Amino acid sequence: MVILSGCNPIGLQVMALAIFDLDNTLISGDSDHSWGEFLVSEKVVDAQQFKKSNDQFYADYVAGSLDIFAYLEFSLQPLTKMSMTALAELHKRFMQQVIAPMHLAKAQTLLQKHRDAGDRLLIITSTNRFIVEPICHSLGVTEILATDAQIIDGRYSGKVEGVPTYKEGKVVRLNEWLKEQSETLEGSWFYSDSINDLPLLLEVDHAVAVDPCPALHEAAREKHWQIISLRD
Repeated sequence: MVILSGCNPIGLQVMALAIFDLDNTLISGDSDHSWGEFLVSEKVVDAQQFKKSNDQFYADYVAGSLDIFAYLEFSLQPLTKMSMTALAELHKRFMQQVIAPMHLAKAQTLLQKHRDAGDRLLIITSTNRFIVEPICHSLGVTEILATDAQIIDGRYSGKVEGVPTYKEGKVVRLNEWLKEQSETLEGSWFYSDSINDLPLLLEVDHAVAVDPCPALHEAAREKHWQIISLRD
């Protein structure tokens, strides 16, 4: 059962847009940081140096001080070293070994409640699309906004294409998507764990803090937003 603080989200509005962060919201971990750890375990990258940088970037993210472009330059580089076929095989093992244990029954219940209400589901995550698209599909969500890694001649270039879906970038990308889809934020929901998502939480009609970090927990209490847990 979803644990709530504030009003009950079961009273869902019909045909609203239900937006979800992914990492530490719908799954019980950070897929981006975990992918880096997986690369270390698979000996795809230099263990000592890569792990040190990966951990530091994640600490910066948690603190809300991440330089997203510096991080993407670092995190996308390993993708350039392998073919799409090799990456697909690697990601398949990642899904089985790392992501499957992160699935949350209560997250599936929440997603289904929005489906049953007729809402349109959208995941917006700062993690790159290569990592998250199979994860989102495993959750039954096909509409995704993620940071897009550039592909040239069938291989990743190590560069970003367009605006990263991070902090204010989530709002920028969502507004572009809303225009393309002839959608609005009327009656909209957004679920997130992170203070980095404050810009988007301020845009929706129903902001929900999910197992929030301390900074978001404080902001949610001040703004009288719902605070819920999807953890067992």
